[in-house]
Amino acid sequence: MMTQRDAALAGKITKAMTLAAQKEGLAPEAIRRGLAEGTLVVPANPGHVNLEPAAIGKGVRVKINANIGTSPHDVSLEKEQAKLAAALRYGADAVMDLSTGGDLDALRTALISQCPAPFGTVPIYQVMTEANSLDEVKGDWFLEMVEHHARQGVDFVTVHCGVTRKALPLLAKRVTGVVSRGGAFLTAWMRRHQRENPLYEQYDRLLQIAKAHDVTLSLGDGLRPGCLADATDRAQLHELKILGELTKRAWAQGVQVMVEGPGHLPLKAIKKNVRLQQKYCANAPFYVLGPLVTDVASGYDHIAGAIGGALAATEGASFLCYVTPAEHLKLPEVEDVIDGVVASRIAAHAADIANGIPGAADWDLSMSKARRALDWPAQIRLSINPDKAKRYRDLSRAQEDQCTMCGKFCAMKVFDEKFES
Repeated sequence: MMTQRDAALAGKITKAMTLAAQKEGLAPEAIRRGLAEGTLVVPANPGHVNLEPAAIGKGVRVKINANIGTSPHDVSLEKEQAKLAAALRYGADAVMDLSTGGDLDALRTALISQCPAPFGTVPIYQVMTEANSLDEVKGDWFLEMVEHHARQGVDFVTVHCGVTRKALPLLAKRVTGVVSRGGAFLTAWMRRHQRENPLYEQYDRLLQIAKAHDVTLSLGDGLRPGCLADATDRAQLHELKILGELTKRAWAQGVQVMVEGPGHLPLKAIKKNVRLQQKYCANAPFYVLGPLVTDVASGYDHIAGAIGGALAATEGASFLCYVTPAEHLKLPEVEDVIDGVVASRIAAHAADIANGIPGAADWDLSMSKARRALDWPAQIRLSINPDKAKRYRDLSRAQEDQCTMCGKFCAMKVFDEKFES
């Protein structure tokens, strides 16, 4: 079939490109050109029937992804549906199902049917969940599971193709080892079977699967640093260089590609990491997991991730994976999802303003004018989380033209009274 990238290279504008362009206030040609250059992706599996396509990459708004999904200790379709609804309501641009407990096919198909946003998965999780032991897992299973997800309508998949046997000795001095579940499963599989990573070894077959369903590959960072001490080490950079090579091979076959990045990074290392990804991966969209700028923010990791995400996006990252307050501690609840989405939206919007995305600063100007006018309904409506803003306003029981912070000493009221003619 002709993928979105194939169409773009042929000079054709598809319906998905047009719809994505409308969301950005751009001409469809801008989306087509980005797809042809590889600096944009429009994940759009034809099997996702209710999809509302979105563009991710250079020249468009920074997008955010919300992870949901069960664990072996907490399996509830109703809860995951509630998380999905919350993520979409509060502004997630894409959703990934990372379920590892329950009937994964039933969970996935139910969630896709209710998700108009681009929908992603990590197929290796299902291999992990359904295998009785590592010994029985065959190399072909990894690719067959990608195809299985693609047939169900998944728009993008995380595949840890850059985790190779050559990288294993580079992990010896790490503080936290391998923190990616997919990366850890693959390293364990390679050690047990004394074979190369099938997703790397059979990459051409993987590309055929992706092309057949126009599934966007999100080249996963299975060796991402899980703490500041491991940031930008030899293992991480070894994987990144391989992902750069695999990006170009995917483009040559008409397959759309994003590249995933760290992880835990000190603030001063974020710019360098973005530049390295741009160098090795030829400016393919960069999908960062945070990055978390400190290791000690348990319960507040959504804030640590938003700080890192804002800086990474200002430097050129285009897709932020949200982090919730539950990170490192437990499976997120609905409220954690909301907090994670809102924190990442703040980071993305701050980067859009810094990057000069047309219209981004207009939102803030409208809010400033509403504050100047003491127009509380407008301030609530313009808030990134109107529900919380209204709840706080209602709790204050303040007079209509005041809040309980300043009351009659409101600076704007004093200014008006002192300087009115």
